Amino acid sequence: MKIIQVPFTYYPDPVGGTEIYVESLVRELATLGVACTIAAPGDVSSSYQWGNSQVRRFSVSSQIDNVADMYGEGDEQAAAEFEKILELEKPDLVHLHAHTRAISVKLVDKIKARKIPVVFTYHTPTVTCQRGTMLRWGRSECDGFMDPVSCSACCLQGKGLPRLISEGIARLPLPLVKGLGKMGLRGGAWTALRMRELVTLKHKTTHSFLQSIDHIVAVCQWVQKVLLRNSIPPNKITLCRQGLSHQIPENPPCSTSKVANEVFRLVYLGRLDPTKGVDLLIKALALMPDNAVSLDIYGISQGEGGKTYETQLSQLAKIDSRIHFFAPIPGDKILETLEQYDALVVPSRLMETGPLVVLEAFAAGISVIGSNLGGIKELVQDGVNGFLVKKPTPDDWAKAIKAQSERNTPKMESTKNVRTMKEVAQSMEQKYKELLNNCSVL
Repeated sequence: MKIIQVPFTYYPDPVGGTEIYVESLVRELATLGVACTIAAPGDVSSSYQWGNSQVRRFSVSSQIDNVADMYGEGDEQAAAEFEKILELEKPDLVHLHAHTRAISVKLVDKIKARKIPVVFTYHTPTVTCQRGTMLRWGRSECDGFMDPVSCSACCLQGKGLPRLISEGIARLPLPLVKGLGKMGLRGGAWTALRMRELVTLKHKTTHSFLQSIDHIVAVCQWVQKVLLRNSIPPNKITLCRQGLSHQIPENPPCSTSKVANEVFRLVYLGRLDPTKGVDLLIKALALMPDNAVSLDIYGISQGEGGKTYETQLSQLAKIDSRIHFFAPIPGDKILETLEQYDALVVPSRLMETGPLVVLEAFAAGISVIGSNLGGIKELVQDGVNGFLVKKPTPDDWAKAIKAQSERNTPKMESTKNVRTMKEVAQSMEQKYKELLNNCSVL
């Protein structure tokens, strides 16, 4: 069996949880005799080896003539370049891990034209949420139903417009806003006025993309519910939670109590982006200057937005000697690094589908302090293996950190039932076989 795995990006570029997932999945599938090639969008088409994996990058056009092209069926150049990979690799099945301008309806059409089954894993809220967080007005969990008017208003409010103005623009008659597009008007204000048209187009494209996929993998329960609310048939969805990509220690870390006045050590691992909420942690520590707490940030900056946010965080933290920034940790060093800390902090401002780092914290025997949202609250039992912060405010985070630091509780022992990527790979292999058998019958 030969599979092409298609993530949003890939090494040596800065990567996030999706790419770590794909790398681990490919490694575990290899032990089951499933051969995988990784194909990812890039600035230029190229081919190289990364570890034991063959990686093929397919180029994406940098020219966007109309803003609507960002919301439509996808980039023609990327689809054409991916078709060359299909011809070269001749896979039995393609597994997509993103839905973007590059990994699009047009790309799926190229796959389906060759009668190759397609699997899609829903990794991030951006698949169905134009705001990208799945939080209504940036505050509360959204049910995820794709409605052009309400989604347009929420998106505009997320870009800084007052809510009342956002709602007014979202209710502009569709023929009127389409007319603006035909007139060739572009730029910030004109794009805002066209938001309902653009979101309507995006929803149509997303529905088309999801309907054309043969099977969809939901990595957590809230994703499964969102797919069902958007008319994806139940038999087309598999709930398959993420798994730990590292070997779980055979000998759990010894439980040791904190001694009096010892610094309570917090750690953050992950992408540096406003939706990840690292600024909440820095502001929270500023509210508790006399507390014996430290924060080590192992951050990954992706793109210009990530670099800008990293600079902002550095400026915000420069007067607090308790906060330190470090380079990302190599995968094989994550568990032993986490064992040095008292708690992992996950201050997300979006509906996470994991994140994987929560499983890593469990395996390392440390607790988790995380936002009471999405996949985090599906994994963290409040007061048992962690602490859930009710509101995404510096004040609430300061209270949570202070409460945990003063409990003098011992480290958790490694969680024995942490799901692994080996189990995920076994589930995926079975699903691949089912789809290929169904195709052969047809």
